Amino acid sequence: MNLIDLKIFACVARQPSLGAAAQELHLTPSAVSKALRRLEGDLDTVLFDRSAKQLNLNASGQRMLEFARNMLAMAEQARADMGGEQASFSCRVAGPAILLWRHASQLASAMATYSAADLHMSSMYEEDALAALARGEANAALVTAEVLDGRAAYWSPEWQSLPLGELNLQLLAGLQHPLVLSALEQGAGTQAGALQVSSGQVLAHDFVSPTRSLFCGKQRGKRSDGWRDDQLPRKIAYWMDDLQLLLSMLKSGKALAYLPDFALADTELVRLEVVDCGFSCSEEVHLVWNARTAAQWQLELVAALKDQSSKA
Repeated sequence: MNLIDLKIFACVARQPSLGAAAQELHLTPSAVSKALRRLEGDLDTVLFDRSAKQLNLNASGQRMLEFARNMLAMAEQARADMGGEQASFSCRVAGPAILLWRHASQLASAMATYSAADLHMSSMYEEDALAALARGEANAALVTAEVLDGRAAYWSPEWQSLPLGELNLQLLAGLQHPLVLSALEQGAGTQAGALQVSSGQVLAHDFVSPTRSLFCGKQRGKRSDGWRDDQLPRKIAYWMDDLQLLLSMLKSGKALAYLPDFALADTELVRLEVVDCGFSCSEEVHLVWNARTAAQWQLELVAALKDQSSKA
């Protein structure tokens, strides 16, 4: 039994077909099939129920999958720990695109000590990110406190979480939006870097919004972006689940959007403060990792992130 065969087995167990696994592994289906047969021979156990078009894990395969994930994690941990700061490894972080966008620079800075390492960020909704962590496909997941409070189906008692800070949602507009142009022409003042407007002014304009929550991916319609339409009902003229497409519409000046405040790092956007708005929306962001299988580099990464957060 070797690690390569275990890696192939774990991939096949995750993918919908042998062909899909072969494509991910950059191998031929024949090579993947031989590796599975070799592993079954080493174990003297059949791991899959085979049909003409599909491979399905049987009870022995399900049990072996847990062993395989643990062995692969331990091998990766040993390789990284023995290599020290010169170790070559991949830090794999999964989470919603909007959270990866916010914390990519922070993660990169925390990993700077390891010159031979690389950072892989996979965009997926929160529960999918936790599922990837459970399967050993991610070293850490970025999620909001709401998911932690609900303790998603994939939660493990071996996991720990580190709060990385609060994400506040703000009403944003592009520089070419009529509200911004009008306010600038009239010499309107700013409060804490925001243009002050009334709810009446805001609700006279179109909004762009995702149909699904940018964090958990649930279909919530008008409530997807956190704006309280029960208090200030607006006209959503554009629905876009792709974050970059949504930002493009926002920058064009055709619509307003309710997005996390860090989007203001983009100089083409302006924050609008609605002076008679009675609500606000914020999310606390957490990094989740498996404390039992964490390599030394990962513990040091968490310590660096914790230090950064305490100084912020």
